[in-house]
Amino acid sequence: MVGAHGGTLWRWCDRTRRTGRRRPRSRPPSGAPAFALPGTLVERRIRCGKPGCRCAADDPAGLHGPYYQWTRKVNGKTVTRLLSAAQMERYRDWFANARRIRDLTGELEALSLEIAASTEDWG
Repeated sequence: MVGAHGGTLWRWCDRTRRTGRRRPRSRPPSGAPAFALPGTLVERRIRCGKPGCRCAADDPAGLHGPYYQWTRKVNGKTVTRLLSAAQMERYRDWFANARRIRDLTGELEALSLEIAASTEDWG
């Protein structure tokens, strides 16, 4: 993405009628870089603590949820946001893309270190 406004990825966004905000189309064009959301995504099911509630039983199916918790760093501080089921479905691929990017970056770094170490005899 080239800058916050006017960058390449903004071409794949539409403005909403109600607010005028930019909203990404469902998918970027084929062969284009995909959107990615940074951070960690956790699906939680919890017990509320009320003794008569269905979640108090030992049955995991009775727990409340799922609740989707997205945690990331913003300016060095941890920010956590709860996502609705609809939001989770909408952004599921974006989280998966970020995970793939992290995995590929790790592989590329390891390969680069290996090549540099063998080329420079750093072994």
